[in-house]
Amino acid sequence: VKVWSLAKRSCLQTIQAHEGMVQGLCMHQSGRYFFSVGNDKTIKQWSLSECGQIEEEPQSTILGKTNIVGSCASDRSIILYDMRGAAPLRKVILKLRSNTIAWNPMEAFIFTVANEDYNLYSFDMRKLSMPVTVHMDHVSAVMDVDYSPTGREFASAGYDKVVRIFPADRTHSREIYHTKRMQRVETVRWSLDNKYILSGSDEMNIRIWKAQASEKLGVLKPREKTAFNYNSKLKEKFAFHPEVKRISRHRHVPKMIYNQQKEMRIIRQSQKRKEANRRKHSKPGAVPFVPERKKSIIKEVE
Repeated sequence: VKVWSLAKRSCLQTIQAHEGMVQGLCMHQSGRYFFSVGNDKTIKQWSLSECGQIEEEPQSTILGKTNIVGSCASDRSIILYDMRGAAPLRKVILKLRSNTIAWNPMEAFIFTVANEDYNLYSFDMRKLSMPVTVHMDHVSAVMDVDYSPTGREFASAGYDKVVRIFPADRTHSREIYHTKRMQRVETVRWSLDNKYILSGSDEMNIRIWKAQASEKLGVLKPREKTAFNYNSKLKEKFAFHPEVKRISRHRHVPKMIYNQQKEMRIIRQSQKRKEANRRKHSKPGAVPFVPERKKSIIKEVE
């Protein structure tokens, strides 16, 4: 585990945390400690000092006061555990495997999973029979997901070499980040100050992106701050004007992603047309209407 200084762009400390690969890190909202997960099948809690140094030995408390834990299994299921009980709480099985789970920091019962079927699914833990929202825009498997501190947005990392930012209640992404040299993105994290997104990709680089692409970095003068606030209010007021909406939604994407999105759009339209024709020429009720949110769910196990 390495501790980095974003200002100096240098490594402050390196510790041997696990035997084997470190699979994940999660910082607590207080910034005083973090958790690490390794291939040695252990979860360790580490304490951070005020100067950013890590104590050499992990603390004894593993999960603190957390009672509900979510996990993604290799049998395509999502399992919820109550740490106060011995058996799993609930379980839902999807068509394809989920890679990562992230909990909404503001709504404790909402979580989002990154799935192999190119989509992300937001669930309410009180009703796992159907996701709350299906987030679709990736053209390959989604590898990781992480929420912003506000809980209103989350970032996703895809096998299609892009990082996307989704509003928590919307189907499509509002922003896409990509570069020519960036390969498959394996992990993504949202900084606790809600200003930056960090991504780790296959070519062994960590990249820092702005959460708001048009936001100016550094100290703003009062007149600059007033101008930015005025412009943002104007965009919000005329957001649904056709030309303003077209400009705000337009993004340049790599040719490969553009062609794959076009192909997936044709496939989706073809499937809808085929289903409509089958329903038209069948006995009433023989071909039921299945909502998009239910198509990926196999069954829920209590």
